[in-house]
Amino acid sequence: MQSTSLIKSKNPYTKQTLKEYTTFTPKQINEKLQTANLAFESWRKTNFTQRKELLYNVATLLEERAEEYGRLISNEMGKPVSQAIAEVKKCASVCRYYADNAADFLKIKPIKTEAYKSYVQFEPQGAVLGIMPWNFPFWQVFRFSAPAIMAGNVAVLKHASNVFGSAVAIEQLYKDAGLPDGVFTSLLIPSKDVESVIINPIITGVILTGSEVAGSIVASQAGKNLKKSVLELGGSNALIVMDDCDLNSALDACIQGRFLNTGQSCIAGKRLLVQKGVAEEFTNKLLNRIQELKCGDPLDKETFIGVLAREDLAIKLEEQVEQSIKMGAELQTGGERDGAFYAPTILTNVNLDMPVCKEEVFGPVLPILTFESLEEAINISNATDFGLGVSVFTKDTAFIEKHISEFQEGCVFINDFVKSHPSLPFGGIKRSGYGRELSVDGIMEFVNKKTVYIK
Repeated sequence: MQSTSLIKSKNPYTKQTLKEYTTFTPKQINEKLQTANLAFESWRKTNFTQRKELLYNVATLLEERAEEYGRLISNEMGKPVSQAIAEVKKCASVCRYYADNAADFLKIKPIKTEAYKSYVQFEPQGAVLGIMPWNFPFWQVFRFSAPAIMAGNVAVLKHASNVFGSAVAIEQLYKDAGLPDGVFTSLLIPSKDVESVIINPIITGVILTGSEVAGSIVASQAGKNLKKSVLELGGSNALIVMDDCDLNSALDACIQGRFLNTGQSCIAGKRLLVQKGVAEEFTNKLLNRIQELKCGDPLDKETFIGVLAREDLAIKLEEQVEQSIKMGAELQTGGERDGAFYAPTILTNVNLDMPVCKEEVFGPVLPILTFESLEEAINISNATDFGLGVSVFTKDTAFIEKHISEFQEGCVFINDFVKSHPSLPFGGIKRSGYGRELSVDGIMEFVNKKTVYIK
């Protein structure tokens, strides 16, 4: 008998078991991949008009079921339900974006040479494996699967084990929208079985959003098997508040940028850098706003801070804060844990050697540092192993634009917090990974760029 395991989905707020899932056997995995491969042989021959119609169906269903899926997300990983519903609706936007633009992105590109005719045409590669995390259990999946499917590929999902309910729901959604069986497949497997999927010849490429450790392992496994990988890993984004900015607007953006999704985001602003001239005023305003944030039941639409996805994550966060305090950080508010709940926390008197600055902090904790000049702020911002994004708040946008190239980041946002958008390339440098998702860059990651030369 082939081995399986039982994985429980638990509500991190109520601590109740939602459902138990039996993981797939090697035989079931192989059958699923064979179905995906057969689906690819026919799906690749469909035209963009056919794909567009079906992806529009997906978008419509996402919007119609936003409340239902929002509750599912909240129950599985503790996200405040209003934010979970917004996540589902955002998925509809990325489906429509690629439905509308894929044909143009992938049209034949003429290139002038000495030949009678030469050009590049773009063709699907096959089955793309997406290894996705729990923090945005719908958005992460659709931002890889929508472009892959519109390009004529098929998508295979290995989701985080605590959101298997989302994985099952997304697969059913694609089927309900009319896509053939196998065009989107969810594999309910533990992490230990991922390598067997990566090495399977049916899989032609791998995209992962997750930790540095997971990224390193997956990149190694893909590389050994000569398969392309795209990695979106951790981040320690800086929020830089210049003394000439609109403080209230900057405050709003910093609250959203750090504490959305209870701070569980790779692109969250995890280090707040405030110019000394406004440091005291901004910190006081921030502390007042923190007290106003509603914490509690994720299913209450007024809740802004829910719980972390698992209690062990809250324990790790607690350890990072306590170690930083032992090293001299001063606790201004928060610092309390109750199960998977961790109170929104502000720390001052921090330095770059403390865990809250040196490590990725995945939760509602914000350390504050001060600086005198933009040069100093850039140096502090770059003093991390990560390079996903940075936000700068100022009225003198032209001045900041002159220094864009000095930020070691995948993106720079001025007067807003870092966020992903369907039409903008998304990804990082350094230990934040490589490759890009979204925009034209995202759909190009897993297509064959075929050169044609006719003499």
